[in-house]
Amino acid sequence: MSTNLESSVTQGAQTHQSTGVDESLNPKAENERTVGPVSYMFMWIGDGVNLGNMTLGASLVVAGVATLNIIQTFAAAIIAIGIISIIFALNDRVGYRTGIPYVVQLRMSFGHKGSVISSLLRGIPAIVWYGFQSWVGGTALNEMAKIATGGSFDSVPICFVVLQLVQIVLSMYGFHAIKWVESLISIVIMLALVYVFYLLLADHSAVITQKWVNTSGTWGLPFWALIMVFMGNYAAIFLSAADYSRELKTGISDKKRGLLYFSPILIAYGFVIAIGAMLATVTGNSNPVKAFAIVVDNSYITFFVSAFIVMGAIAVNMVANIVPPAYVITLLTKAKFKLAVTITGLLALCSFPWVLVQDSSSKGLGIFILIYSAFLGPIVSILLIEYYIFRKQKVNIPDLYKEEGPFAGYNPAAVLAMLIGAGAAFLKVELAWIIGVVVAGIAYILLTKYAFKDSKFKKGTIFE
Repeated sequence: MSTNLESSVTQGAQTHQSTGVDESLNPKAENERTVGPVSYMFMWIGDGVNLGNMTLGASLVVAGVATLNIIQTFAAAIIAIGIISIIFALNDRVGYRTGIPYVVQLRMSFGHKGSVISSLLRGIPAIVWYGFQSWVGGTALNEMAKIATGGSFDSVPICFVVLQLVQIVLSMYGFHAIKWVESLISIVIMLALVYVFYLLLADHSAVITQKWVNTSGTWGLPFWALIMVFMGNYAAIFLSAADYSRELKTGISDKKRGLLYFSPILIAYGFVIAIGAMLATVTGNSNPVKAFAIVVDNSYITFFVSAFIVMGAIAVNMVANIVPPAYVITLLTKAKFKLAVTITGLLALCSFPWVLVQDSSSKGLGIFILIYSAFLGPIVSILLIEYYIFRKQKVNIPDLYKEEGPFAGYNPAAVLAMLIGAGAAFLKVELAWIIGVVVAGIAYILLTKYAFKDSKFKKGTIFE
């Protein structure tokens, strides 16, 4: 594999000179990969321990009572995380083996021009999530400022902007910054959340037992809808799995990479979802930051918990919400990586994240996830079918970088299949992700086989 990687990088560098593609989009060589398995796991723990996931846990609580009990909640989580890990390990393989990023991988199915649409469908939700996480972090930073100034300072918008500027500076250092930021923050946050978990059990166990643990709940549509929200929450991340796996050191089997996703996501996601549900049950408030302030009635503890929330917002943005849209901007504008992450951060400032979650309800966040996952499910289905079924895991990487090569233009079969899958997903938005995956996959196979018979995108596939 090392030889193939070096060959891909050499040919990619030659392509870079003729097309103007920024070097950050060229295949990663083996000696450029700096993230080991332990750091990779901490990265996903840091990503999972965030206020967005906690807010999803809070969304289970309506009018002070959970819609699912504890068994149903964790059953949904385990099912979703298992599927997420499998798709992660499948879709990360092309990036892991060849070193190409997601925006270049898209060209295999959609073509150079077609990949613009599909890359934007990944980049735009990431920017909104970036803004949302920063807004929540800004809320926590404001709590810290109020305590530190005795209440004389109180401005969430200012804290939001300050936190965003800090993240823009950190993100300029790329995965080198992500690795050490994630390792440090994930440990600190988990310890803080263990303490919060203890407080909730010690002081509010009766309420939690009555309104969440022992509620009747349902195994019907709300249960499956929660799985779809889980899937939708990670849909954007595992769709661009190549962006992360290309940074991972070589020599790790597919099964081990699957565990590198499953273990940390299960630990972090499961724990955070539980705390979110418990906080909302106890306080009736769907904003975790404000719920923390209610539960922890101590200014010193609130200060430190808020600090951990700020670090959590930075952690998840560094992994999930900065690099993918930055690559999209680099691809579309040919901007350098540092400029691209700056533009990404500025766009996140304009995403109006406060609209998604109100104090009384976090329903807006769930709706947002389901809507964009209606498009992302079809795309991941198309990518997996293309790589594993149509091309049998064989693709000439340098061709992906040639603007006038075999992947020039757009693939009408892929674009139509994506739109058909998304359209079907909107018929039952609660199950958007799985409907989109199945319908788009079937449509892509049929369209590629029976339509567009002279399509150049059949070259190198089983239909050639």
